[in-house]
Amino acid sequence: MAPALTSNDTASDVTVTKSHVSRNIFPDGIKTSGQHPPIYEELRAYEDFPESIDGPTLWKSEDYRENPERWIHPFSQEEIEEISIAADNFRAAGIPLTGDNFPLPRLSSFLASIRNELLNGKGFILFKGFPVEAWGNQKSAIAYMGLGTYLGYFVSQNGKGHVLGHVKDLGEDAKRIDKVRIYRTNARQYFHADPSDIVGLLCIARALEGGESDITSVHNVYNTLRAERPDVLKTLTEPNWYFDRKGEVSRGEEPYIRDSVFYLEPKEGGRVYCKWDPYYVRSLERFSSKGIIPPLSPAQIEAADVLEATCKRLSLHMILEIGDIQFVSNAQVLHARTAYTDHAPPAPRRHLMRLWLATPESEGGWCLPFHDRDEKKRGGIQVDDTPPVAHLDAD
Repeated sequence: MAPALTSNDTASDVTVTKSHVSRNIFPDGIKTSGQHPPIYEELRAYEDFPESIDGPTLWKSEDYRENPERWIHPFSQEEIEEISIAADNFRAAGIPLTGDNFPLPRLSSFLASIRNELLNGKGFILFKGFPVEAWGNQKSAIAYMGLGTYLGYFVSQNGKGHVLGHVKDLGEDAKRIDKVRIYRTNARQYFHADPSDIVGLLCIARALEGGESDITSVHNVYNTLRAERPDVLKTLTEPNWYFDRKGEVSRGEEPYIRDSVFYLEPKEGGRVYCKWDPYYVRSLERFSSKGIIPPLSPAQIEAADVLEATCKRLSLHMILEIGDIQFVSNAQVLHARTAYTDHAPPAPRRHLMRLWLATPESEGGWCLPFHDRDEKKRGGIQVDDTPPVAHLDAD
């Protein structure tokens, strides 16, 4: 269960995998585990992958494009009232945003079903009608993070320890992909998965133009590549892809990680999942030019291009309105964003509040070939002992 669904966690329970974590820095006793290389001996060869994938995690865009009731949930007035009361009580108690005390007695069972659908079903949901303009950023953030506790554990999204992220153009140069995180620019984001189990986006302000969302089923993409380009799919299963860490590393860690793109869960009947972000793959020239790591091969360059084109062809397009919340699984769904242009000042810039949520294997999360797979706050980005913080706007 996610933290808000668990009422009997003791101090010893939450420190099993992080016995040396300082509670002065991490008040709940749990530290984001961060990015790590896979356990290479648990990786499977292409020949072990399934011929095709079926089941509840497989979907096609036409299944949902004309059927919004299958993936959109407008909040009812009763649901908003329950969330509002919990947020007001949270704020009155003086609990920091990184804390966890958000009882939703009526909504909790519904959110448990949403969590299961994210982890074991189609992998996405769009909520509508969060009253962010009436509530303002503070109450909206409290309520949004409170909902998040029913889906997973907050993990840090960058080297600054942000557990509440802000997707906003801060004027950084999107061409400097070895240093700049694209979410801090207005550039296009290609199809990718974030290093967490679930990603959430709450729309606070829309752009003048663009900034629209696309998602695609990893398993539909897999089946399509298996039928059309098995050579590309094989390349994507090989553990010789290097992913940049863009300087967000702890002492003693490598500045990049060697990974696969497609994996199998290391267990009988394991599912296929995807770990991909082209901006982190194409930004390593500073190492490959010195012979430290190999450059992308022609087969890898083609595979990256084919993967992007296939994702786009099979994608479901959506526009996040103010007050919409999108939750997406990073295991069986890839997501993207179009480039955008903001309104001229003094109008607010496009602004999405972001959550990265972890779901350990023992609590229903996917079985991953990484040493931290059963840590509560697995994945994310953790630099040394940088503490978790939750600011109300981008910095």
